[in-house]
This record gives sequence, C-alpha cells and structure tokens, in this order.
Amino acid sequence: MVGWKVTATTIYCDAVDANVTIMVYKDRSAKCAGYGKFGEGFTKDRPNILKKKRRRLDRKLRCEGPECSRVIMFRDEVFAKENAKNV
Repeated sequence: MVGWKVTATTIYCDAVDANVTIMVYKDRSAKCAGYGKFGEGFTKDRPNILKKKRRRLDRKLRCEGPECSRVIMFRDEVFAKENAKNV
C-alpha cells in the first residue's frame, strides 16, 4: 500500500442492520459512511428506517458514532498490516 491515501471496506453493521462503508486515511483518521445516515447527523428518513428495522428484528438499533468499535478495529487492522509490510 505504498503511497496510499485512503482505503475502504464495506461491512455488515449489526448495530444498524445495514451494510456500511468504513474509510481509513493515511493520517490514521477513520470514518463510517453509515454515520451520516444512521448517526447523530441523520437525515430526515433515519427515524423511519430504524423504526421499521427495529420492529422487524425486535431489538434496539443504534449507531455507535465515530468511536464505533468496528471502525477502530478496521483502522487498527489496516495499520498493523502496513507496519508488518514495512518491517
């Protein structure tokens, strides 16, 4: 991954019952594209989307935000692989 600026992956997030894209940047920052749809800065459709899913699944759905364990785990995995290649 020489000279990379961003890497991304799409995962299934059970916290919101949807596929979301996680992006990791060279400066070690990371973000989840699902946060814009399901998190604090939600769209006007968010309450309806999560309400329908919550009824169907019969469990609480909630975006964990920028400090989500899935985002942190992917970020750490990316940099661990990069460090292993550089050693």
